[in-house]
Amino acid sequence: MPRRLLLTTVAVLSVAAAGCASADEKAMNDLEIAHSAYTAGNLDIRYAHLALALSENETVRDFAATMIRDHSAVNDEAVALITKLKVTPQDNDLSRALVKGAGQKRAELVALKGQAFDCAYATNELGYHQVVNQTVEGSFIPQATVPELKDLLSDALVTFKVHEGHAEGMVASLNCG
Repeated sequence: MPRRLLLTTVAVLSVAAAGCASADEKAMNDLEIAHSAYTAGNLDIRYAHLALALSENETVRDFAATMIRDHSAVNDEAVALITKLKVTPQDNDLSRALVKGAGQKRAELVALKGQAFDCAYATNELGYHQVVNQTVEGSFIPQATVPELKDLLSDALVTFKVHEGHAEGMVASLNCG
């Protein structure tokens, strides 16, 4: 089951990310990029709160606490930048797809308990960070035109790549094969 959950996560995020990376479509503007990145961070915070509520595994709980701390910090920086620039982020197809996919994933996760939940959460986090990191690095940063947004995304990507590595280690330590 965990492998199926990873594939579902990767499929949902890949389809969503394709919408911003397609050569046939208009590139996302800075306000759409900001909204999508903020949305992705908020969704990961919500997954982490779910993990804290449902998991008794110390590794999972520590990872979830890190997700809340780090993604909240990045989102706080994003809000400060938006406030400084006096702009309003724009909802878009990608951010809507992320929210829809997260609702489906949350429904899957809440139905699980114990090791099944821990592995599903860990596997989801690995897939989520892999696809989000690829999207930030391959689409958001190159498309961003506001230097402060590009810098924020670049700095956040460093942290999110560390998260990806931690998620990979968590999947391995939980024997989620």
